Amino acid sequence: MSAADEILDIVDENDQVIGQAPRGEVYARGMRHRAVFVRARDAEGRIFVHRRTATKLVFPSLYDMFVGGVVGAGESYDEAALREAEEELGVRGLPRPVPLFTFLYDDGAGRSWWSAVYEVRCELPVDPQAEEVDWYGFLTEAEIERRLREWEWVPDGLAAWERLRRSGGTGAGTGAGGGDG
Repeated sequence: MSAADEILDIVDENDQVIGQAPRGEVYARGMRHRAVFVRARDAEGRIFVHRRTATKLVFPSLYDMFVGGVVGAGESYDEAALREAEEELGVRGLPRPVPLFTFLYDDGAGRSWWSAVYEVRCELPVDPQAEEVDWYGFLTEAEIERRLREWEWVPDGLAAWERLRRSGGTGAGTGAGGGDG
C-alpha cells in the first residue's frame, strides 16, 4: 500500500472524528486530520534533526526537528507517536513517548491538522528510514536555534518548536488552541 492509500480519520475543529478518507484525498482536499510530532533526544540530550526526502507527500526536502507523521484511522495519538518514532528513527524498544501538548495547526491556506507533541529519549543507535530521511544528526538546542535562520524547516514542526520554546521547552501549561501559521 502506498502512503497516499493509507486511511486517516477526518476530524472537526474539536478533534472529534467525523469520517475517514485515504491520505492522498485528505491532502488533495485539505481535510482536517491528526498528526504527531516527537522530539527525540539522545543520551546527551541532543535533538534528532533531519532533512526529509524529496519524495515525501508533504514538505519534501525540508528540515524537521521532530519525527512523526499522520495518525492512522482508529489509532490513538499515543500509539502513533511510538510507531512513528520507532519507524522514522529505525529502532525498536523505545520507551513510550511522553505527551506534552496538542494544538490545531493551520497553514493559513485552508489546511489544518490536529497536532500532538511528544518527547522521547532514544539511547539506542538509530538507523533512519532511507525513504523518510535524507540527512540526519543530533543537534543541541543552541545549534537548532542557529540553523533556524539558515535552513528551510517544515512549517508545522516550526510551529510546534515555537510553542515548546514559549513554554520553556517542557510543554507545561500549554493546551489545545488555535494554530500557528
